[in-house]
Amino acid sequence: QVKLVESGGGLVQAGGSLRLSCVASGTIFSIQRMGWYRQAPGKQRELVAAIISGNTNYADSVKGRFTISEDNAKNTVYLQMNSLKPEDTAVYTCAALVFTDYSGNALDAWGQGTLVTVSS
Repeated sequence: QVKLVESGGGLVQAGGSLRLSCVASGTIFSIQRMGWYRQAPGKQRELVAAIISGNTNYADSVKGRFTISEDNAKNTVYLQMNSLKPEDTAVYTCAALVFTDYSGNALDAWGQGTLVTVSS
């Protein structure tokens, strides 16, 4: 079993910054991919940023403002969010593709989410 726990959400004024963290724990052989999704009220969930073997990709709406990074030794992924806008308000959820053994068994793990609110 794998557990993802996010932290770092909260209330911030427009133009401010927040840093989200997501720690994976449990039966982990390796992590192939980690990413951040968000879902705003009344909207579909969208991929914000992902990191795969050090390569990153971002949603167009956050390019140049958000940065995803990882600490493999700590099974942790971060999302640095700068120049926040009210439209960034959403529940941010961490996800990871985790291999649980050397045989290639893998699972998609999801966190519970952390709320980010950006006031205007």
